[in-house]
Amino acid sequence: MISNERPSPYGHRPRHGPPTPKPSMPEETLKKDSVQIERKTFVFTLRENTRGRFLRITEDVNGRRDTIIIPATGLEDFKKLVETMVQASAHIPAKSPADVPAKSP
Repeated sequence: MISNERPSPYGHRPRHGPPTPKPSMPEETLKKDSVQIERKTFVFTLRENTRGRFLRITEDVNGRRDTIIIPATGLEDFKKLVETMVQASAHIPAKSPADVPAKSP
């Protein structure tokens, strides 16, 4: 049988099937807290593993989850940026519904 696959210019063939899972790294939860805002739940989990500390922020909306990871070395900058956004939100007047452009289908 002749294969239709051409060799990769990078010297390896693409893998087929599910990706190989990364080896699990033991993690310790140091602190965990959550907040409910409208229909969303935000879970903040401070964790640590052999590579260091990090903050995992998980947004849960009716079972659909999205997560971001912030290394501990970036938490101070992240905090400053969130504080700046909170101040901006308090000082910039909200637009009335008539001023907000309609979403196109």
